[in-house]
Amino acid sequence: MAAESTPLALPVLPLDDEVVLPGMVVPLDLSDSEVRAAVEAAQAAARDEPGKPKVLLVPRVDGTYAGIGVLGTVEQVGRLADGDPGALIRGRGRVRIGAGTTGPGAALWVEGTRIDESVPDPLPGHAAELVKEYKALATAWLRKRGAWQVVDRVQAIDDVSALADNSGYSPFLTTEQKVALLETTDPVARLKLATQQLRDHLAEQDVAETIAKDVQEGVDKQQREFLLRRQLEAVRKELRELNGEQDGDESDDYRARVEAADLPGKVREAALKEVDKLERSPDQSPEGSWIRTWLDTVLEMPWNERTEDSYDIQGAQAVLDAEHAGLQDVKERITEYLAVRKRRSDRGLGVVGGRRGGAVLALVGPPGVGKTSLGESVAHAMGRKFVRVALGGVRDEAEIRGHRRTYVGALPGRIVRAIKEAGSMNPVVLLDEIDKVGSDFRGDPAAALLEVLDPAQNHTFRDHYLEVELDLSDVVFLATANVLEAIPEALLDRMELVRLDGYTEDEKIVIARDHLLPRQLERAGLQPDEVTIEEGALRKLAGEYTREAGVRNLERSVARLLRKVAAQHELGERKLPFTVAEDDLRGLIGRPHHVPESAQEPAERRTAVPGVATGLAVTGAGGDVLYVEASLADPETGAAGLTLTGQLGDVMKESAQIALSFLRSHGAELELPVGDLKDRGVHIHFPAGAVPKDGPSAGITMTTALASLLSGRLVRTDVAMTGEVSLTGRVLPIGGVKQKLLAAHRAGVTTVIIPKRNEPDLDDVPAEVLEKLDVHAVTDVRQVLELALSPATNGAAPEVPVAA
Repeated sequence: MAAESTPLALPVLPLDDEVVLPGMVVPLDLSDSEVRAAVEAAQAAARDEPGKPKVLLVPRVDGTYAGIGVLGTVEQVGRLADGDPGALIRGRGRVRIGAGTTGPGAALWVEGTRIDESVPDPLPGHAAELVKEYKALATAWLRKRGAWQVVDRVQAIDDVSALADNSGYSPFLTTEQKVALLETTDPVARLKLATQQLRDHLAEQDVAETIAKDVQEGVDKQQREFLLRRQLEAVRKELRELNGEQDGDESDDYRARVEAADLPGKVREAALKEVDKLERSPDQSPEGSWIRTWLDTVLEMPWNERTEDSYDIQGAQAVLDAEHAGLQDVKERITEYLAVRKRRSDRGLGVVGGRRGGAVLALVGPPGVGKTSLGESVAHAMGRKFVRVALGGVRDEAEIRGHRRTYVGALPGRIVRAIKEAGSMNPVVLLDEIDKVGSDFRGDPAAALLEVLDPAQNHTFRDHYLEVELDLSDVVFLATANVLEAIPEALLDRMELVRLDGYTEDEKIVIARDHLLPRQLERAGLQPDEVTIEEGALRKLAGEYTREAGVRNLERSVARLLRKVAAQHELGERKLPFTVAEDDLRGLIGRPHHVPESAQEPAERRTAVPGVATGLAVTGAGGDVLYVEASLADPETGAAGLTLTGQLGDVMKESAQIALSFLRSHGAELELPVGDLKDRGVHIHFPAGAVPKDGPSAGITMTTALASLLSGRLVRTDVAMTGEVSLTGRVLPIGGVKQKLLAAHRAGVTTVIIPKRNEPDLDDVPAEVLEKLDVHAVTDVRQVLELALSPATNGAAPEVPVAA
């Protein structure tokens, strides 16, 4: 550590925002009053003492004096280079400033203690390494500045303190950094600080030089590229003149195309702004590529192209009837739409409030009923273009509204692409499988469809890519879905719902004869006169080989049948022409897969034992027959309570509890042995066990199954039922009556029990189906039991089946 010696009395020479370290020789201007006062006081004091006049050089930063100054000797007084009076002062050593004192002259006098800055000899190892490092860094910095004459002087300094103080000459050090060097009294620590400051400066200098070099290289490259492009333009100009072509560039071409195109006012304005940007942007700019792609998309859009609607209402009706059998609701809706359009056109009401007379329909029904093919038939009947947009599995909101065009590979949304593909602003757009749209972190496509399918908003639809208004109010949107509940409520509210509940057996035969058979004959390479299928065979195919709401599996069965005939003909086993009769089906395509319950032997029927009832349900594939099985456990097992199996939902489990509670409380009046329900466990099962089931409409079916189990009376084979049951035995209304009655008709059921409040729904059921069904509308579950249960064979107590 540095030691301190005896006090000294010295005049203070303040240095504003400047620091002098020991060993430095600096000229000071005597025109400054404080500098002149300190030098004169030192000269006055030196008359009585030997040696040169001494002053105390103290840095003053923002009016504050440092705690350590430098003892300086006035080497010479004279004139500076500019002619002003000045003094040459040399820093001798550090002095710790003490209290104020008195002295000659007008200067401030203080007492100071000289600090001993000697270091041991020889130097410690780390100090010697610091000396080498500092000299190497200082030499590198001086060589970069070209100060070769100073390099030898620095290399000649061996004293650690003098070497550290030599950095005071460095112009890159700030006043605060120099004060830090001054106040560091330990020579080794001061040399370490000076080395770190010099190292940091060299690193900053290297970074600055690298940046400057990169910038210069970039500027040189741009200048070179600019010159080459100018030369290329000049060469192209000369070639155009030689070939007799007109002079012009790409931006001029886009401007001419925009001005020549028949664009709406705001679209033209936006396109011209983009052309202006294209003219200002360099050829190599990525923005130019985005602008050109956007302009191409805008120019390809059919802004003012529209097809004329066919207002031949009877002709449109004939087209729909020829291409689709059944589906009267949809056909009537399209006919109504065309009739209204015709009247509005006749009265000059084509556009009202900026909106045109488009339509948004939701076609909801099971698979295979012709929802997708119906869209093309609607376009054909109206004389419009047809575009199909598949939405199944779409999870990105940008698929509907488009991407921002600043993204790489940005595209407009599917709606804009559909309009561009159609080539007109009033096509029929089929949004297929709208119930299969999903959502994830990229957004909710169903929410993006809200504006598209809202007739009050879609005349100002904005795609994220186009960013100009697009009028969709004249588009006929047909959305298809299998499950109504999967469509978001807000989206469903914007669409007019049309249900397609499936075909009757007679309609399936007509479709197979008029549509499916001709198509499959062509695909099988057969002529219409080579293979004929009798109506009885088609009816058996529809009733016993396939059981579905639509006709997709029926078409597969017809195709399989024709392939079999064609293969046998090629093998020489059968000669053409050939007529397929009902008895030929088993030999050609195997046994039937669905045999009606009424056609089976009594011992083979599902309801041949007490405790089994037939219900009706609605699934994603349409209506279906649902069986309910009930059994009682042996009282010795002690397994009391209710057990439910078959993947049931909460609502269906509650219906089972209600049915059991009703029988326990009203069993006596129904003459049922309800005492068994207290001590024995009740098990209700819904086959098939792997299919999830839910809903309240199986309430009366479960009640009937339990009543049959307790009474020992069989449930009639030809009876199926649907309805919700309450604790008091009321039969409450349910949904899907049409689909359930069609399913009962397909299954060969002849008697159906429905709630009384669902009686108006029978208007939707085809007349030919109602003719073959005996429908009973009931209000109380007691009526259900009277209709569904077979009479007791004798007065003996019934034998209740016991579960193993």
